[in-house]
Amino acid sequence: MTKPFILGTAGHIDHGKSTLVKVLTGTDPDRLPEEKARGMTIELGFAHFDVTDPEEQGTTYSLGVVDVPGHADFVKNMLAGVSGLDVALFIVAADDGWMPQSEEHLQILSYLGIERAVVALTKADLAEDIAFSVEMLREELKGTLYETAPIVPVSALKGTGLAELKAALARVLRGVPAPADVAKPRLHVDRAFSPTGVGTVVTGTLAGGQFAAGAEVAIMPAGLKSHVRSIQSHKSVLGGARPGMRTALNLSDAPLATRTRKDGVKRGDVITLAALGPATMTLDVMLEKSPRPVPGQPGFTRPLRTGMKVRVHHGSACHDARLHLLGTRSLEPGQSTPAELRFDAPVHTFDGDRFVLRDWSKRFTIAGGVILDAAARRGDFRKAKQRQFLESRALAPDDALEAVLATIERGQAIPRDGLLVRSRFSEKQIQQAVDAGKKSGRLVSEASWLLEKTWWDERMAAAGTIVKAHHAAHQESPGFPLSELRASMEKSLPDPRLLDLLVSQLARNGFSRQGELIRFGEHKAELPPVLQTAAEKLRAIFAANPLDPPNPKELAPGPEEQKALKFMIQTKECIDLGEKAVITREIYDHIRLVTLGLIKEKGQVTASEIREAVGTTRRILIPLLERFDKEGITKRAGDLRTAGRNAG
Repeated sequence: MTKPFILGTAGHIDHGKSTLVKVLTGTDPDRLPEEKARGMTIELGFAHFDVTDPEEQGTTYSLGVVDVPGHADFVKNMLAGVSGLDVALFIVAADDGWMPQSEEHLQILSYLGIERAVVALTKADLAEDIAFSVEMLREELKGTLYETAPIVPVSALKGTGLAELKAALARVLRGVPAPADVAKPRLHVDRAFSPTGVGTVVTGTLAGGQFAAGAEVAIMPAGLKSHVRSIQSHKSVLGGARPGMRTALNLSDAPLATRTRKDGVKRGDVITLAALGPATMTLDVMLEKSPRPVPGQPGFTRPLRTGMKVRVHHGSACHDARLHLLGTRSLEPGQSTPAELRFDAPVHTFDGDRFVLRDWSKRFTIAGGVILDAAARRGDFRKAKQRQFLESRALAPDDALEAVLATIERGQAIPRDGLLVRSRFSEKQIQQAVDAGKKSGRLVSEASWLLEKTWWDERMAAAGTIVKAHHAAHQESPGFPLSELRASMEKSLPDPRLLDLLVSQLARNGFSRQGELIRFGEHKAELPPVLQTAAEKLRAIFAANPLDPPNPKELAPGPEEQKALKFMIQTKECIDLGEKAVITREIYDHIRLVTLGLIKEKGQVTASEIREAVGTTRRILIPLLERFDKEGITKRAGDLRTAGRNAG
């Protein structure tokens, strides 16, 4: 069984990183003429070798190697290569000991959360007392991620210690989980070039998902679309690539960025899927500053100030941003705080990604941290809900349940589709977290929404109170208009679409909806005593002249009569035919039956024939016939009417 992993070197310049890689892999990672001439690594180098596990028969670790420069001037290049490592090969020369870039590289790996390492004590043949060198190195590592990491003395030139180094790597790799496949592939481009006759090729370490030849991809942050023409890994052509593999993608219709063409693909871009969200200009993060000094470099321990400009290293990219701290004006060594990064140009990140900050002059590594909100909005940073969200997420940035609960508690109502898309969690992990949240009673799932249960229960109770209060104040009303409920609740609902969900939920909890009205329980419209006299007066007027009653203004000239008439219309005792006419339900049904009887007898009739048969006026008949047409009781063609679809 072969397991793919990525190993990256780290350590001070001239401590033998590239030499050791060459001996282990047979490949010289220093490929540039300038690197040969200067005798130092400048750019990222790449190689590959296999390690057979001596204690687990049949297990082989296929290691893609990223060799990084150790010189202080090229830390930017170093950072472009180490963000996706599974294990670090941390190198310290026995004859030189702990040096400034030893410490800086250690801090960088710590900020990026690279927890596993094997420490190679190189040039062991030059040490007078190798046991003392090991002891001193162990002292430097005390209190760090690598405090208990294996230290293996080696000599690349003499070939000693190499077998022990490989065995130590196998033991460490045995405990490394397989690279996660969450169906969210991302390849941070560390090289982009255009071989003759091939087109654009990008390389990087694939993480989070798979790519297949022919797949459509997005080039972020620009959002360019492309297709994967072909795939290689360690010079072998493949039909697809999976997480943990050093991967080369040949992209179609993807120009290479140049000095004159800025929109092409380049180092720092992310090859991913368009569905994984657009780039953003703001990130909310948890920031930490190491308490450890760098030998001879006081700039590493200077406090961070809110408002300062910084360089943000994420993946293989370096971005310019301005830093804003939450709750403090400065961040001292050993401290941490929520912070906001406001970028000069869009960036594409996920919740849970780690990053490194360097100062604006590019001289010092000053902090690092984890992204808590990859879709942050600048206006929300100092709001109480966002602060609570950031503090909650910082406690467990890799916990899917806490991520789901914190997101829903902040937003209170979140569409299920798209929840935590820009995160390192799989859809299965997210759904399991949703199910756990429902089981705990902290959230509910309704239709396509996820809702904070306490908040939603309060909204339901508030809406119910509004409807019941309307019933108490307006006994004559058959229900509360939904338009008024919408107006009353809109400020407390983050999305207007939630009103329909609220109404449907009320309808399952003792309320009922009738058209555009909602009522509670068995509420029936009843006229209060003060209006009953007015209603009886109206009924007497209708009885005196049922086929030609007065128009509404004459019928109900005062406020009490108007309220009574409105009640009679809402309860369907009367039929409203517009501004000029109101008739009783009894007359409506009588004229409907007469009209349908004439149509059955003659096949088709005119309005005049109906008026003559009924004995009413045009003021009443014409709006009534128009209503018949609208309701499908009759069907009009010119001056003639026939039976409609609802003539029944």
